[in-house]
Amino acid sequence: MTPLLAAQLRIESLGVTFLLFAGGLLAANPRFRVARDVGRLAPMRVDLDVVDREGERATSVLTPAIIGRGADADVIVDDAEASRHHARLEAENGVVYISDLDSTNGTYLNGKRVRQAIEVREGDRIDVGTARLVVKELAPWT
Repeated sequence: MTPLLAAQLRIESLGVTFLLFAGGLLAANPRFRVARDVGRLAPMRVDLDVVDREGERATSVLTPAIIGRGADADVIVDDAEASRHHARLEAENGVVYISDLDSTNGTYLNGKRVRQAIEVREGDRIDVGTARLVVKELAPWT
């Protein structure tokens, strides 16, 4: 076997190994979605229960929606640990995703840090700073 052929076989073996590993990761976490793959957005209504320093309240937003402490956020949380634009809710084909907007303290979905866009389902808990948002209902916008 020539050295060139041996090198090509090693490279191809690494490529196959990587693809198998990536496929295993996606199969293990089917809610995971790379942000650039979210694609064309379709509006969804997201009903939330918000618990922060102001107390507990219910709110509804249409996607895309920004969560944060800034006055221009769609869901405003009263929390000094939340960034002005902390997280974003987006939707594609009836599925809602949340992504962190490079916030200082991170966004958590059901206790796990959101590193890339991930699907949100009814009953999920979103933590932004010390504020907690519970997803009550997801419905198509009509």
